[in-house]
Order: sequence, then structure tokens, then C-alpha cells
Amino acid sequence: MNNLLETPIEYLKGVGPARGELLRKELGINKYGDLLHLFPNRYIDRTRYYKVSELINNNAEVQVVGKITNLKTVGEKKTRLVATFTDGTGEMELVWFQGQKWIRENIKINVPYVIFGKASTFNGTFNMAHPELELLSEHEQSLRSAMQPIYPSTEKLSQKGITNKVVNKIMQQLFHETQARFGDVLPPSILTELQLLPKNAALFNIHFPKSPELLARAQFRLKFEELFFIQLQLITKNLIRKHKIKGHIFDKVGNYFTVFYEKHLPFSLTNAQKRVIKEIRHDMGQPAQMNRLLQGDVGSGKTIVALMSMLLALDNGFQACLMAPTEILANQHFLGLSELAQPLGINIKILTGSTKTVDRRIIHEELENGALHIIIGTHALLEDRVQFHNLGLAVIDEQHRFGVEQRSKLWRKNDIPPHVLVMTATPIPRTLAMSLYGDLDISVIDELPPGRKPIQTVHRYDSNRLKVWKFLKDEIAKGRQVYIVYPLIQESETMDYKDLMDGYESIARDFPLPHYSVSIVHGKMKPADKDSEMARFAAGKTNIMVATTVIEVGVNVPNASVMVIESAERFGLSQLHQLRGRVGRGADQSYCIMMTGQKLSNDSKTRLETMCRTNDGFEIAEVDLKLRGPGDIMGTQQSGVLNLQIADIIKDKDILQLARHHAIRLLQDDAPLNKPEHAALRHAFIEMGKKKNIWNYIS
Repeated sequence: MNNLLETPIEYLKGVGPARGELLRKELGINKYGDLLHLFPNRYIDRTRYYKVSELINNNAEVQVVGKITNLKTVGEKKTRLVATFTDGTGEMELVWFQGQKWIRENIKINVPYVIFGKASTFNGTFNMAHPELELLSEHEQSLRSAMQPIYPSTEKLSQKGITNKVVNKIMQQLFHETQARFGDVLPPSILTELQLLPKNAALFNIHFPKSPELLARAQFRLKFEELFFIQLQLITKNLIRKHKIKGHIFDKVGNYFTVFYEKHLPFSLTNAQKRVIKEIRHDMGQPAQMNRLLQGDVGSGKTIVALMSMLLALDNGFQACLMAPTEILANQHFLGLSELAQPLGINIKILTGSTKTVDRRIIHEELENGALHIIIGTHALLEDRVQFHNLGLAVIDEQHRFGVEQRSKLWRKNDIPPHVLVMTATPIPRTLAMSLYGDLDISVIDELPPGRKPIQTVHRYDSNRLKVWKFLKDEIAKGRQVYIVYPLIQESETMDYKDLMDGYESIARDFPLPHYSVSIVHGKMKPADKDSEMARFAAGKTNIMVATTVIEVGVNVPNASVMVIESAERFGLSQLHQLRGRVGRGADQSYCIMMTGQKLSNDSKTRLETMCRTNDGFEIAEVDLKLRGPGDIMGTQQSGVLNLQIADIIKDKDILQLARHHAIRLLQDDAPLNKPEHAALRHAFIEMGKKKNIWNYIS
């Protein structure tokens, strides 16, 4: 059976070389198996036959059984073909503007037809333009289902005559040639427990559903299978790593950790932080490499967790490193960690692109002889010249900015790879995390440190600008500082630059010297100028920082209590949430003001309402996922994992959790899939490893 599904698509009766080429180019259909897994994206219910007397003018698609009693051509220059159609309860007109000659030659008068299309009224008479026509005798015999599938298509396919009807016909031919013999690969135990439809019945009913109930069961079965295989792949990857990739065993909790915990903690840990540190300690005590993703909202205290994990490495005689995506962030981590670790007498240094040659030499030496305990840096840490004495833990900040290849460079600096802790302030919805990072163990800090006041968020229209400016002046009078952020959209950089400059000039007019001092930071500035402007603001020498989104990641100015976001409708939800997280770092009440024009799309309204309603990054991420879909959220480099053909990560999250549960249970019982009842599954799973598209190997 499998071999038949490998047959090139042009050999299917009704396809041929020309259509085969089109299907290949437009829909990526190369062989029988690809066509079988071209799933419909919606269905039209054709269980109901209407009478002409029952029709109402609601633009719905209907089907009617009746006869054509008369045909005539109407109009002089632009002609149309008009047929009179009757079913005994009334009459309607069928109209064709194209293909008139063919219709005229092929239509049979006074023979029962089933017509299908959109009925609308004109001068009190119902008409249907370009209806689908089928002789009643053929309609009753065809492999046609009550729920008619509508397949994905492209403009080019429609132009070349590969209509939905044609796809339907070649699909029938495919089932005819293969006799719908598709073997099951899911284990019998799962099929029985979940009462899943057999594979061949599921595939038949996805293309030719006999009833809405069978269609729903077919969809459930195929979605489950798709998600089950993804989970199987991710969990196996995780298990293999734990078995194959040895790790350093950190079984000692020594002085560094204990003294810091008992004497130098600047505030007491939240329960979430304690739980996460416990998970990390457990992982690092195993003989396998830790690979953990640490998620926590802006300001949830990930840095303390990272430091305490590093102290465990030091207690066990190892070095640690922290890698950040930008110099600004690396510097900030360096300042923060140096201050925390200072009473412990730990040697911490920073290595970035702008580290002087003299300092570099010392750093390289101390790293190699073990005198340097913790190194913080940017991509500079990945250079070949950087060699460690014994790297035990690598902390990576902001996961998706470092590619997999870059991370593996760190691994190769040791015989035994270091434990890895990846930190991200971008909350990833659980469903997405299970699918994208299913091979990483996930820890979540889901509560903010006590004493943090939630940021008050409001939406204001441009017409309220005077009031907003007055509010800013009041805050500055209290000694606070303000961010004003402009959007940056690459395609229109010149326009954005102009917006920013216009904004800056009007702000400088409204907040004049000597009472106020305004900084500006944007992408066209030299890095050194950017840093000095940032430093002036951080030191409190300027009251207002006007910027594009360069400040999105990581600047920590506790005294800044107001974030104004201009043209907020042009930002995505996660960006808005990240920007808001730049304030609220001190003890004062902080505010986020989103400015927009009057005209807003529905999506923009949803984004702004969500921001005003909640400060919870995970809830925001869920809304963002619904609005944008999974591919966009992770950026293109990772959406490849989710090349799903029938399941939808957002709508089908219950099926995803069920699939993950069964995949874990199966692997706990039989990880190598050696049991006889898992033979088909094992074969499909091995095949799956060779190919990108899941459906090529599940059949």
C-alpha cells in the first residue's frame, strides 16, 4: 500500500503531466500520498434539498432538484445565456456569462438536474449565476458526500481549470485506485481507549463525510495522530539527550550558595522562585545534561535564579557563563550580578565586542586557568579564542535570538557539555511551548516579587494629548522620568525616522530647556552615542527618553515611571507588553499610556483592551497567539516545526495535551518501541525522521 502512495501524481487517471506540474508547483503535491493529505479547509452542507418556493434572499449556497425547460441568449454586445428552471413549486433563472457555447451544447432540456450555487433575487425572481449542474441520475451514483469538501486552491489553479470539482473528482479516483486501504500505525491500545476511527475510515470521511458526526470523528482522529507524532518526536529527543549526553553532577551545595542564600539575598524569594531553583538543583544533580527553559515575565526575578544556579556550579568547582543578545543587556547583567556577588569575593568579568585588547588577554588567561569564576558576554563568548578551564553552566538570555548552531559552539568548548539554562521574558503560551520547546524542560516563574505595584495601563486618543502632557509634567515634577517610544517598521524606515524626529521636535518645544532635558535614541545613531544617551538617562540627567523600540530589551531605570507608546496600534501585543515592562521597576506607581489615532482595526482594539485589562504576560501571550497564529510568534526560523496540515495549535490545544499525555505514557512503557504491537508505529516513526512532512510517513 505504502508503495502505491509513492506513485508520482501525474500517473493518477485524470491528472496527467500538465495538471501534475501545476499541482506540484502550486500545492506541493508530488505523489499520491500528498494528494491524500490535501485536507479540505471547509465543507458545504449538501444534506438538504430546497424547493424554489422555500428560497430566501440570504446569499446562502443551496441545492435544488428540477428541470430546465427553456434556454435563450440575452443582450446584444455582452450576451448572457439564461435558462428557465422549475421544480413544480416555482420557477427561477440560471445565468451564464462565460462558457455559453459549451453549456448550450451540453444541457439536456426537461431532464432532472441537481443545481447548486448562490441564489439571489432580481426583479422579484430568483436567479443563480454559474450554478454547478449534475444530472440527478449521476448525482445519486457518485462517491459524493452530503458534506461537500472545499479544498485549498490558488488563483493559478482556478485559471487553469483545476476547480474544486476537479480536485474532488481526482480524489475519488485516488480512493478508487487505492481501494482506501490505509493501515493503522497507532497502537491498538490507544485506538481502543480513545475509541478512534480506523485510519481508512478517518481518511475516507475527511474527504467524503457521510455525516457531520463522522466528519468530526475523522478530524479528531487525524489531528490526534499528527500531534501525537510531533510529541513523540520531541519527547524522544529529550529522552535521548538525557541518556546520551552526559552532564556534570553538581551534588554539593557549598559555601557560595548557602552564604548568599542566608546572608546576602536582597529580598526573600517568592514561592515560584523557590520552586524553580529546586527544579534546577534536581536537574544539575543528575548525570545528564540539564536543558531548561526558564520563563518569567518582565521583573519576575529570573536574574536571582540564574545567579543562584551559577553559585551551585562554583560550589562544585566549575565555571559559569551568561550570554546576552546585546551589549546593553550584557552590561546590565554584569552590573547587577557584580553587585549581588560582591560580598562573596567572586571573580566576575564581562566580554563584549568593545572589550579592550589588554583586558581580553587577561580574561582569556583567567578563563583557561580557572581564576575567573563567571564570565558575562555577548556573541563574543562564542569565538574560538575563548577557552574555559571547566565550564559547568551556560545561562542564555532571550532564547530566540541565538540560533541552535551558536549554542552548540558553547557545548564544544568542553568534553562534557555544560548544563544549559535558557531564560526568556517573552511568555510563551503553554500550548506553543509544548510544541516548540517540547524537548526542553520548562520552568515558569509565575508570580511577581512582593511590593511591586501593578502598572496602570490606559489607552488615550491623540485628541487627549494636552492632558497626557500635563500628566507627564506632574510626574517629572515628582522627580520621575518618562519614556516616549515610537514604532519602527523596517519597510518605511525614512517615514519612521521622520515621525520620530517630528515627535522629538514637538516634545522639545513642549518640554523646553532649562526646566526639562530630553534624550533621543534611534537605530541610525552610532552604538557609542546610543550608549552615552542611555547612560545619561539612567543617571537621571535627562527627564525624557524619546526612542524607537531599541529600548525594548533590558534597560533598567527604576526611576522611570511612565511609558508613553506612540501609534500603539502599530505594535504587536508582545512588543507592547515588553515595552510596558521597562517601567514599574521601582517602588513608585508606574503608568503605561498607549496613544493612537481614532481609526482602529478590530485586532488593534483587542490588543489595546487586553493591555488595559491585564498585566499577566501569559494571558497576553494566549491572546497574541490567537490573533497572530503560531508561525509569526516564534519568527520564521522556528515555525517550520509547526508545518501542520490538519491540527491547529490554538484551537486544538485539548487534543495536543491528550496527545502529549499518551506519547509520554507510551514512551515510559516502551521507549525503544520494541514491543510487537508497536512495530507499525516504530516503522512510521523511523520514516518520519527522514522526512519533513509528517503526513508523508504516517500512511
